[in-house]
Amino acid sequence: MKIGIDKIGFYIPQYYVDMNKLAEARGVEPEKLTIGIGQEKMAIAPITQDPVTLAANAALQILDDESLEKIDFVMFGTESGIDQSKSAGVYVHQLLGLRPDARTIEMKQACYGATAAIQLAKGHIALNPESKVLVLASDIARYGLHTAGEVTQGAGAVALIISANPRIMALDDISAYLTKDIMDFWRPTYSDVAFVDGKFSNEQYLAFFGQVWKEYKEKSGLSIADFEAICYHLPYTKIGLKALRTILEEGSTDVQEKLKDNYHISTLYGRKVGNIYTASLYLSLLSLLDQKELEAGARIGLFSYGSGAVGEFFSGILQSNYRDFLKIDHHTNLFNNRTELSVSKYEMVFEESLPTDGSSVDVDTTNDPAPICLTGINEHMRQYTNKNK
Repeated sequence: MKIGIDKIGFYIPQYYVDMNKLAEARGVEPEKLTIGIGQEKMAIAPITQDPVTLAANAALQILDDESLEKIDFVMFGTESGIDQSKSAGVYVHQLLGLRPDARTIEMKQACYGATAAIQLAKGHIALNPESKVLVLASDIARYGLHTAGEVTQGAGAVALIISANPRIMALDDISAYLTKDIMDFWRPTYSDVAFVDGKFSNEQYLAFFGQVWKEYKEKSGLSIADFEAICYHLPYTKIGLKALRTILEEGSTDVQEKLKDNYHISTLYGRKVGNIYTASLYLSLLSLLDQKELEAGARIGLFSYGSGAVGEFFSGILQSNYRDFLKIDHHTNLFNNRTELSVSKYEMVFEESLPTDGSSVDVDTTNDPAPICLTGINEHMRQYTNKNK
């Protein structure tokens, strides 16, 4: 039985800042950001959008009556959780009107959480072939203004429906994974921004990729020539290219050129969004699928990395007519309808925050075009609205 991605969609908030202008405001050469790390724009979430609403808006675009009937498990991967106890997925479950007899959980391991969810979803579908699983990857990456990590911030979400007989990509059974207790990136519960050892994290990203790639080849018997493309977790787009370059010599010149070309296509969305943690790998995959017509049967490699750290390499096979089930026009409109913020306005939006002292607040959603928004806090409880209901 084939199990894999039946539907996939994403959502980004309506604001962005241009990285050239941010570089100028920070007194650095623009090429350091646009070429050095490979970023052009950075998505900015207003106070009316949080990981819950981003995920719900992403899922809204891929749900139909059949999905609403058959989804019996919601798995929410995030490292931007809004509650120490209650799953962010429970809010989404209600906002989307999913069936009540469905399990709902939240999963955390830095940027790896959504990959873990997908692997667990495969097991659930194997036992319940008529079911569908909604996997959500949603994050807002925050390091703070005027910090070294500021240029690798971002906001957005990817939603996937995992099912039997998938119409987009069937996931292979073999994968290779690795866990090590390292401190390359972390966010203690008392901090609203992450701590990161950037150089060490880059080194570990590449080391993890090298190890799981080697193990994957040994387990599967496959080589670099068997892949049409390899998509990477992209905290910034240049890091994936560094990883790809470490294995290119394993292939012929034609294979090398094909993988480099497809890698570039897989980064186009990420270049305009920034780092969205758990969703970054799947935004990379979606960028490739949306913007290039690949042949059915093509194998796509996927490298997932979550600091702290867990890494995994796995793969999937594109299905016949997979492009018929993509939301390409909707995704194009998301980018085309965004509003650019000046650097000073970006800083104002970034510093706007919800109260942390238990007080209540109402939030004006008039200027937010998203169907699902955060409307405030009342008696310690976040309030949400689905404008379509």
